[in-house]
Amino acid sequence: MRRNVWLALMLVLIVPVMMMTVSCAKKQVQGETAAPAAATEDEAAKKAAEEARMKAEQQRKEADAMAKQAFTNDDIYFDFDSAVITSDAQILLRNKAAYMRSNANIAVQVEGHCDERGTEAYNMALGERRAESAKSFMVNMGIDAAKISTISYGKERPVDKGHNEAAWAKNRRAHFVIK
Repeated sequence: MRRNVWLALMLVLIVPVMMMTVSCAKKQVQGETAAPAAATEDEAAKKAAEEARMKAEQQRKEADAMAKQAFTNDDIYFDFDSAVITSDAQILLRNKAAYMRSNANIAVQVEGHCDERGTEAYNMALGERRAESAKSFMVNMGIDAAKISTISYGKERPVDKGHNEAAWAKNRRAHFVIK
């Protein structure tokens, strides 16, 4: 009888412990696993889209900076004692007009320059004719005349301080400055 008591007592203690430790595996509900996976995919797609947008924005900014640099760095050049727009200058002026159309909020100043030959008064007048010639071409390309101002520096601001034909050719120019 003692043996039966011990056996009953052990069963009373062991059976509940076994029931608590050994049980059926918990079933996962189908919706519980699908939702986090879908959420993760959505987050990944959003992150990829944001990265693509940021990259495109960076490329657009770089392209805009390059276009602005080309606008201001590409001077147009003139022949000796002339304010006539050459065919090479016409190509550059068309590009500048396209830039101004795509950036309607900018205003530009055209600077007319000359080489060192000639009197100061003559070079100031020639520089003004060169700046006005470039402005007229741009206006004929559809740019608002109010967005373009002109100034002549004559021979006062040479790009090349040399005293030869190569230096003088570099100094006979119209330079564009964005205001």
